[in-house]
Order: sequence, then C-alpha cells, then structure tokens
Amino acid sequence: MITAIVPAAVLTIYAIIAAVVLPRLLGEAKWADRAPRLAIAVWQAACASVIVSVLLAVFVLAVPAAVVGHGLAEFFAACEEMLTDGPDLIMATMGSGAAVAGALIVRVAWCAVSVLTGARAERRRHAEMLALLGRHDGALNAIVVDFDERLAYCVPGRRGRAVITTGALRDLSEEEAAAVLAHERAHLRGRHHLVLAFGEVLARAFPGVPLFERARTELARLVELLADDLAARRHPRIVIAAALVRLATGRAPAFTLGAGGETALIRVRRMLTPEPPLDRRGRLTGALAVGLLLAGPAMVALVPGLVSLLAHHCHELLFA
Repeated sequence: MITAIVPAAVLTIYAIIAAVVLPRLLGEAKWADRAPRLAIAVWQAACASVIVSVLLAVFVLAVPAAVVGHGLAEFFAACEEMLTDGPDLIMATMGSGAAVAGALIVRVAWCAVSVLTGARAERRRHAEMLALLGRHDGALNAIVVDFDERLAYCVPGRRGRAVITTGALRDLSEEEAAAVLAHERAHLRGRHHLVLAFGEVLARAFPGVPLFERARTELARLVELLADDLAARRHPRIVIAAALVRLATGRAPAFTLGAGGETALIRVRRMLTPEPPLDRRGRLTGALAVGLLLAGPAMVALVPGLVSLLAHHCHELLFA
C-alpha cells in the first residue's frame, strides 16, 4: 500500500497542476496557429491525460501492486483473500476507489450521451427544415436557403451537407462562394463536430476546471483554422479572406459549424499574412508531447506493479 501511495500522489498532483497550468501554457503557444491539426491533438491529449491520471491514481490505490506484477491468476486469489481475511483498510480503499472511478466514468458518459443526442436531435430538426425551405444546387453541391442574412455553414452527421443562403450568394463572388463551401466540406470530411463535442462534454462534466473550459474555446477556434487551411489548398488565401469579411457578422445555428462568426476577422488577418508552417522539428516535438501526455500517466501507474514484479523475481533467484 505504501508503494502505491507515491505514484497515486504523483498522478493526483499532476492532474491538479495540469488542469490549472496547461491552459496557460497551451493558450500562449505561438505555434498553434501554424499547425492547427497538431494543436488540436495536443489539447485533446492534455484533457485526456488529466482524466486518465485521476482514474489511474484510484486504480493504483485500489488494486494491490502484486496483482499488477504477478498476473491474472493471482488477481483472483488476491480478491478471494481480501474478501475473506483482508484488512479493513484495504477493503475500504478498494471500495472508495471503485466508487470514485465509477462516479467519474458515469459523469463523463452521461454528459457525452447528453451532448451527442442533443446535437443529433437539433440537426435532425434542422435537416427537416432544410428539406422544406432549401433546394439542392448541383453546381455548388450545397443546399441553398432563401434567406437575406449572409450565412454559410454545414450540418454534420451521417449525411452531412453544406448550406449557404441566397444573401451570401448575392454578396459573394463565384470563387468566394466556392472557397467558403470548400471550408464547410473540410469540416464535414474531418468530422470536426466530434472535436467540438469532446470539448463540450468535458467542460459540461467538470464545470469550472480551467483546462476543460479553455480547451472548449480553443478547439472551436482551431477547427476553423484547420478548415481554412484545407480550403486554401484549392483556393487563394485572399479569396478566402474576402469571403470571411463578408460573412463575419453571420450567426450560424449553434449545433452547426459556420464559416463566419466571432473568429472570422482574426482568421482574415491569418489568411492575408500567413506564417510559415511548423517545421519538421516542431511537428516532431508536438507529436512527442502528445505521446508523453497520453503514455506518461500509464507509466507512472505501472511503477508499483513493476516494483512488485522485480521484487518477486529477485526473491526467487536468491532463494532458488
């Protein structure tokens, strides 16, 4: 039990510090706008590492190190021994650990179901409205809605579709409209709504946690930057910038991903004054950071089991 306390404490302290410090460090990272796809992965890995660290801290305290070190057969033997003759402290620790881990998992699962089913229901209702009010334009490969406000957005899902209003078509040139719709189709192909759902689930499950609150905002911004970059592969950046200026005041439905919105003007500057892409060393460093964030907690949690395993084999060698 004493051996397990140190890794559990390390994991718990890391989770607390990371939840407060990481949003500041990642939020100030200048490279994120140059590599939005990598930045999305880093934010998601940071959030996952905090959740996993808490779960593993509970696991380390609740499961004896010998169980991890000696294998499945001794797991059942250990369980049987603890259920019959085990100390009350161990039983209480295992029960408390299971309760904490279960509550954490249930909370995340409940919020995930709530977010995903709610968004799906809203998209279904909106799709029914589009079927009545919109028309499919084969040349644009999008749904056109007769509406004066300048809007372009996509409705994600199994049969995702790009939507543009007549108000937007009236003010955009043909090339600008094509660039905007390329942006929206990039959202659909990349399933960016799931990235947004990830941030929304954690922020809703654990309100007030700085990392999750900041991650929700940053993920929403980064998917827009990523879609801009993907659209820029086929359309000039100045065309995308001009389209964003005209769509900046548009307010797409909350459950969709729109080309305009609050970040539009910031993205215009990024399109007009692009920075060089992140170099190979920077991308490798980011990938290593993702790997460390995901694997680090597991490595710490394995320490008690490895110590127990080494002690067991050393004992066998000495007294064989």
